[in-house]
Amino acid sequence: MFTTALRRRETTQLGALPLDLFAAIESLKKELNAVILAHYYQEPDIQDIADFIGDSLQLSRAAANTNADVIVFAGVHFMAETAKILNPDKLVLLPDLDAGCSLADSCPPPEFAAFIAAHPEHLVISYINCTAEIKAMSDIICTSSNAVKIVQQIPEEQAIIFAPDRNLGRYVMQQTGRDLLLWQGSCIVHETFSEKKIVQLKIAHPLSEIIAHPECETTVLQHADFIGSTAALLKYCQQSSSDEFIVATEPGIIHQMQKQAPHKRFIPAPPTNNCNCNECPFMRLNTLEKLYLAMKNRTPEITMSEETRVRALRPMERMLEMSV
Repeated sequence: MFTTALRRRETTQLGALPLDLFAAIESLKKELNAVILAHYYQEPDIQDIADFIGDSLQLSRAAANTNADVIVFAGVHFMAETAKILNPDKLVLLPDLDAGCSLADSCPPPEFAAFIAAHPEHLVISYINCTAEIKAMSDIICTSSNAVKIVQQIPEEQAIIFAPDRNLGRYVMQQTGRDLLLWQGSCIVHETFSEKKIVQLKIAHPLSEIIAHPECETTVLQHADFIGSTAALLKYCQQSSSDEFIVATEPGIIHQMQKQAPHKRFIPAPPTNNCNCNECPFMRLNTLEKLYLAMKNRTPEITMSEETRVRALRPMERMLEMSV
């Protein structure tokens, strides 16, 4: 999270801002008929001002069902693109266009197109954490919430390419017994957790449960008491009888965990070195100040060609149909 000094510096760079950003944003929401969608990994202030908070599947459904004229997406670029794919006639804003995704970047469209061409008999299932171009090349989109369910609905004789996250792909293979052809992409945040340090934490907190996102490496997942999407992790913490959790995913989710289970303790899983590498640097590019300015100036806007949007829409719609 930004320090006070960094906040002052950013405010100076962005120009004069209202003293009460929360009130100003609420006013703009009414003026624009806007809805603010925020991922669990956003900073607490943004989560608190959002109309809807969720993981990728929840946010996709919210984007598909909104009656707002303007969608302000507090997340990363591929998430805002997804909202635009589902809402071509709405203005979709992203507070910072540089809020990308290391996982999406690990699957360049030209290389992926060649990969698909080399395996023409394969059905292509792509994790939603990918660009619109990759979605447009896919047959079905999935999220960490529904990946297992979607693969289970595909006939066993049908060969499958799973992209771009190899760790989620390995987890799906383990859960379904299917042999998937994996694209070798990964998330820099979920690959940074230290197995050694997590084990040491477990020794220091023997009554704690380890909960992990399936984008984590197998060496981390093998120690987990529960594996699930960010929404599933949040729900599990509320329902579990445990009072302490070691959380192996981006620590932004802990804000919601603490709000919904204030009597419980949540310990962020440590990275391999002494840095804040367990925080997504792209998610943290969005700030309350930038969100306000995006709404005030109606920019940065998410755009794409209609051809790409239509091609990307089909696998998104298949995902939503198969996730009922």
